Amino acid sequence: MLVSDLTYVRVGNTWNYICIIMNLYNRAIVGFSVAENKTAELVYQAFMSSKINLSKVKIFHMDRGSEFKNSQIDELLHAFKIKRSLS
Repeated sequence: MLVSDLTYVRVGNTWNYICIIMNLYNRAIVGFSVAENKTAELVYQAFMSSKINLSKVKIFHMDRGSEFKNSQIDELLHAFKIKRSLS
């Protein structure tokens, strides 16, 4: 099972967002991305940065925010047959 959330961090004089994807089994960070905006692309890039075989992932647990629940992430989860779990 993978889990994810977004948070913001100060970088110089601006705020940036980070999306981290963690393997809940061993708490390893398997993917992340950083951007100036909190968007679905931020979540998508975190998935794409992962070195794990996404076709072996069964469940992705996430927040209910629009960054996670949108057509871009829906297509990604569908392509790898990953079930969505919302908090």
